[in-house]
Amino acid sequence: MQTCDVVVLGAGAAGLMCAIEAGRRGRRVLVLDHADRIGKKILISGGGRCNFTNINARAENFLSANPHFAKSALARYTPADILALIEKHGIPWHEKTLGQLFCDRSAQDVITMLERECAAANVEIRPGTRILSVSRDTGFLIETLAGPIRTSAVVVATGGLSIPKMGATSFGYDLARQFGLRIVECRPALVPFVFNPEDCSRWCDLTGLSTEVIASAQTIAATITARGLHPSFREKMLFTHRGLSGPAILQISSYWKPGEPITLDLAPNSDASPEVFAPLLTTNARRDPATALQALRAALPARLAERWLTLNPPARWTNTALADSERDLHEWQITPAGTEGYAKAEVTAGGIDTNELDSSTMQSKRVPGLYFIGEVVDVTGWLGGYNFQWAWASGAAAGRAI
Repeated sequence: MQTCDVVVLGAGAAGLMCAIEAGRRGRRVLVLDHADRIGKKILISGGGRCNFTNINARAENFLSANPHFAKSALARYTPADILALIEKHGIPWHEKTLGQLFCDRSAQDVITMLERECAAANVEIRPGTRILSVSRDTGFLIETLAGPIRTSAVVVATGGLSIPKMGATSFGYDLARQFGLRIVECRPALVPFVFNPEDCSRWCDLTGLSTEVIASAQTIAATITARGLHPSFREKMLFTHRGLSGPAILQISSYWKPGEPITLDLAPNSDASPEVFAPLLTTNARRDPATALQALRAALPARLAERWLTLNPPARWTNTALADSERDLHEWQITPAGTEGYAKAEVTAGGIDTNELDSSTMQSKRVPGLYFIGEVVDVTGWLGGYNFQWAWASGAAAGRAI
């Protein structure tokens, strides 16, 4: 029977960071993963270039039933810390919009960095290992197809339910339930929306059209952000063959509840009717479609302007109706039929209830020696490198504490 100090379940960003920090402190660390290679989600992240952090990462950029939980870990392992590690390994990087940091070459650079740091810390990594059971007496006994392992600490870094084709499972949640820990209901986050049939018939032939919007949700629960904010996101929106996607939509999807509308400002650069509709306010008589189209094209992409006029014919516009249409441009409300689900979700919202964990160490309050880190915990970041920062920070917190 193999024995070690720490077994980390999951060889993703959080699990490997935890292993590195624990190994640096002289712990005998073994990392197990059921996948045939480590860091599979790292490799596909950021279009293959790994958006490894965001320089603006703060607690208010994360959703949780306890919005203050993430503060401790995020304060003790910052974007500057992971950037220092990136630069230590000579990985070229660049900053894109809104503080997002990417590798210049490939996400494989981050995998190689983590492998080298694990080797330097004498961490053993064992991919392709199927775990049969985890039980606890004076320590933990992990049964695998390759044989039993005894350890004094188990770190669960198995990720969420998103992207099952990459090997995502419910293992971490099942293990938490086995030991009596509560779970905040999971849901897909950072995920495209699907239209209902009527809206699809109106808009889905615009597939591929992208435009800048300000997206917000109607009844965002203020308790899930650190400052009690109701966030809105000014980024690109993309029409798809099934609904809406793009950064603004992915961002607001994390705050959306089924059956509720989202609100979109389709003309964020146009503040009021004098800018967009001034040419149409000259008379209450029949409007000229060409003049209306010219006015709308100043605020919207041409195809979207044409569709808007088709659905809101100028011939029907009184000055009151014109004002209503102006308002609708800035407050277009649409109720999605649903989302694309875990298959297209970048992350899983919900997870291990943070009230079950010590925010400084990520250790279970009920089960000494049992830790939960990364996506499996009820802490979900915005799009743009925030979830990687939570992985690094939560992994470091557990690794340093063990």
